[in-house]
Amino acid sequence: MRELRERLAVKPEDLRRRVDPAMLPFRTTVEVAPVETTIGQPRAGEAIAFALEVGVRGFHLYVAGPPGTGRESTVLAAVRSAAATRPTPPDRVYVHNFAEPDRPRTFSMPAGHARGLATALASFLEAAQREIPRAFESEEYARRREQSLGEVGTRRAKSIADLRAFAQEHDFALELTPTGIGKIPLRSGEPMSQQVFEQLSPEEKAQVEQRGAQVQSEVGAFVRQMQQIEKEAQERVSALDRGVALYAVGPLIAELREEYGEQPDVLTFIEQIEENLPEHLHDFLPVTETRQAEHADGPVAALGLQRQERLARYEVNVLIDNGDLIGAPVVVERNPTYFNLAGRQDYRAMLGTMVTDFRQIKPGALHRANGGFLVLHALDVMRSPVAWTGLERALMSGEVRIENPGEQAAPTAWPRPEPIPLDLKVILIGPAALYDVLHQADVDFPELFGVKAEFAPDMDWSEANLASYSAFLSRLVQDRGLRHFDRSAVARIVEHGARLRDHQRKLTARFLDVARLAVESSHWAGEAGHDVVLAEDVDAAIAKQEQRRNLVEERNREVILDGTVMIDTEGAQVGQVNGLAVLGVGDHSFGRPTRVTARVSVGLGTVQSIEREIEKSGPIHSKGFLILTGYLQAQYAQHWPLSLGATITFEQSYGGIDGDSASTTELYALLSALSDLPLHQGLAVTGAVNQHGEVQAVGGVTRKIEGFFDVCRERGLTGGQGVLVPTSNVKHLMLREDVIEAVRAGRFHVWAVSHVDEGIELLTGRSAGERAADGTFPEGTVHRLVQDRLWEYAEQIREFGKVRSDAALAGAPSTVDRAPG
Repeated sequence: MRELRERLAVKPEDLRRRVDPAMLPFRTTVEVAPVETTIGQPRAGEAIAFALEVGVRGFHLYVAGPPGTGRESTVLAAVRSAAATRPTPPDRVYVHNFAEPDRPRTFSMPAGHARGLATALASFLEAAQREIPRAFESEEYARRREQSLGEVGTRRAKSIADLRAFAQEHDFALELTPTGIGKIPLRSGEPMSQQVFEQLSPEEKAQVEQRGAQVQSEVGAFVRQMQQIEKEAQERVSALDRGVALYAVGPLIAELREEYGEQPDVLTFIEQIEENLPEHLHDFLPVTETRQAEHADGPVAALGLQRQERLARYEVNVLIDNGDLIGAPVVVERNPTYFNLAGRQDYRAMLGTMVTDFRQIKPGALHRANGGFLVLHALDVMRSPVAWTGLERALMSGEVRIENPGEQAAPTAWPRPEPIPLDLKVILIGPAALYDVLHQADVDFPELFGVKAEFAPDMDWSEANLASYSAFLSRLVQDRGLRHFDRSAVARIVEHGARLRDHQRKLTARFLDVARLAVESSHWAGEAGHDVVLAEDVDAAIAKQEQRRNLVEERNREVILDGTVMIDTEGAQVGQVNGLAVLGVGDHSFGRPTRVTARVSVGLGTVQSIEREIEKSGPIHSKGFLILTGYLQAQYAQHWPLSLGATITFEQSYGGIDGDSASTTELYALLSALSDLPLHQGLAVTGAVNQHGEVQAVGGVTRKIEGFFDVCRERGLTGGQGVLVPTSNVKHLMLREDVIEAVRAGRFHVWAVSHVDEGIELLTGRSAGERAADGTFPEGTVHRLVQDRLWEYAEQIREFGKVRSDAALAGAPSTVDRAPG
C-alpha cells in the first residue's frame, strides 16, 4: 500500500507550473517593446481580415468569444485600418418634396459638399427675402402694375357704360351694389314705383317684364365678362409678380446653377425652388397690418413664425456630413435601440401643436456608418427585438428607412422619408452561444452573417506567448502610466494567467483580467515604496482580490468548522466519503467539501440517487449516475442478478446539483457500504467514472483541492490528509504556494488515480483485487467483499422467492406474509 501511495502521489513540482524569471530576456519591462497587435488570436485575426476584404452582400461578421479577450479592441484596430484605405462615402441630405410634401426627398453629394449647399441655400433665402421686397417696392413695379390694372379699369368702365346704355334703351336703370346689380324699370325716364307698376294693364306689365328679361340677360353677360376681365387682370398681375420675382432672384438662381450644375440632384432641387418660389411670394414680403388683417388667426409674430416655417421648404437638412472624414466611417453604437440604428423623425411644438418636416429627420448609426463599418454588441441589440428586426430588414433590403415602428397602429399619418441605399459592413460582437442560437432560430442570420471570428479564452503557454505577455504589460505601463514590472513580477503574472485557466499548458486570453491585476500590482508596489513592480506586489494584489471576493467562501468554511455542516477530516467511516464541489459567486469560485453517503440493502438491483429522485439533479449528474450503475452491473452481475437496493445522497445539500465529477465519489461510498470497509475521512475525492471503472477528468480541480486543504489546515494538518484527482487532471493543477509547501513537507497529499481500483485502495487501505479466470476475486479484497455481499443478497432474494412459492403451493400464507405479533 505504501508503494501505491508513493507511486500515485503527485510531486510538488507537478502541482504548479512556474516561470523562471532568470529565463526572461530582460530585467524590467523598460526593455520590452509594447505590443501593437492582438495576442494569441491568430484564427480570429484571419477571419476578421477575410470578412473585411469581402465586399459581397451576406459577409457581415460575427465576433464570438468571452469578454475580456480583446474582441472589440481587435475588431476596431482592424476596421480602422481597413477604413483608412477606403474612399470617403458621400454626404447625404434630405430636402422638401414639392410633389409629395409628406415624403421628403433624399440625395447624395460628394463628401463635404452638403454643408456648402446648406450655406448657399441659407444665403439664397436671406438674399431673396431682401431682393424680392425691394423689387416690389420699386417705382417700375408700381408703374407696370398700375398700367396693367389701368387697362382693366378702362375695359371695366366701358363695359359698365355699355350695359347702362342698353338698359336705358329698354327703359331700365341699373344700380350697382356690393351684392350685385339691381334693375329698376323706368316710366317717362323716372323710376317706376311698385304702385304704378300694379296699375299697369296686363299687356303693359308683360312688356316691362319682357324688357327686364332682356336687360337681365345682358347683365349676366356683363358679369361673365367682368369675371374674365378680373381673371385676366389677376393673370397679368401674377405674371408681372412672377417676372419681377424671378428677375429679383435670377442672379441668385444662376449662381446656384453655376456652382452645382454638375450635380443633377442638386440642380433638380434648385429648379424646383425656382418653380415654386413665385407661387409663395407673400412669404417673402413683410408682414404688414393689412396682411395681419387678412390673416386674423394670430399676431404679427405668429404670422412671421409661420412664414419662416414655410420658407424652410427651400432649406436642406444635412443628414450626414463626411467632410471631415478621411477614409470610410467606423461607428460603434453603444445603445443600439431601433431609433439609434435606423434614425427617427422628431417633432417640435409650435403654436400649441406638434409639427414636423424634413428638417426634423435625424440619422441613425446605419446612416452614419453607410459606406463604412458599424460595430455593435449583439446582446445590446437583442435587448430590443424591434432593433434586431429593423437591423435585419435593412441589411436584407439594402436600404434604411426612417419610420415609426408603431405607425400602423397610430390614428395619424406619419412622414415617410425616401429610403436611403445601404452599403456597409456590420460587425456583431457577442457570446458564441448567442451565435449558435441565432444560427438555428433565425433564418436570415446565416444569410447575412457569413463569417464568424471566434476568440479563444486561452492560448498556448509558449515562449512566443510569454514574450507577448511581457509586451502587453509594457503596453499597459505606457497607456495607463503604471510602474514598470520586474521580470519576477512578469513571471508571477504569467503563472496567474495559467491559474485563471486551470491549466499548466495554457494561459488566459482574457487580458482584461491580466490588465486589472497589473493595475492593482502597480498600486501595491507604490504602497510598498517600490520603484518597479515585484513578484511580492503581484502576490499582494492577488491576495487583496481574493479578500474582496471571498466572503461567501469564508462563510461556507465557517459552517463546516463549527460543525453546522458535517465534514470529517479524520478517522474512517463506512459508506461515507468526502466529495468536492466548486461554487461560483460572481467573479469568484471556490472549492467546498461535501459529504456523500450510501446505504445498501437487499433489493432488486435498484440504485437510487436521492437528488435525482426529487429532481434536484441535472442531466449530466443523472448520466454519471447511470454510468456508475452500468459499472456495477458489469463488475458484479455477470453470474447472478444485482440483488441490492441502494441510496446515495449528498448530505446537507439543499440546492440543485449537476455534473459527473462526483460519480467516483458516489461509487466509492457505495463500494464501502457493500464491503463494510471504512473509508479514510482525511481524504477527499473528485473525478468522473466510465463504465469500465476508468477515472476521467473533471473541472475545477485546483479550487477543489484548495477548498479541502483550507478546511484541513484550519482543523490541523495531520499528514494523512489529501485529495484524489484524476491522472488526466494533473496538467490542470495550478495550486497556491501554501498548498505546495504542505505537500512538500508531507503534511498534505495529492494523488492522481486513473482507475477506481486505485482510488478504493487509497481510501480503504485494502487491495481492490483482480478478477480470476472463474470470475471471483481474491479473499479479503474490496471487490471480493462486495461480491460476497451481493451473493448474500441474491441468496436472500432466492430464498425469499422460494418461501413465497412453497406457501402458495400449500395454499397457506408464508411466514413472511404474516404480520408480526
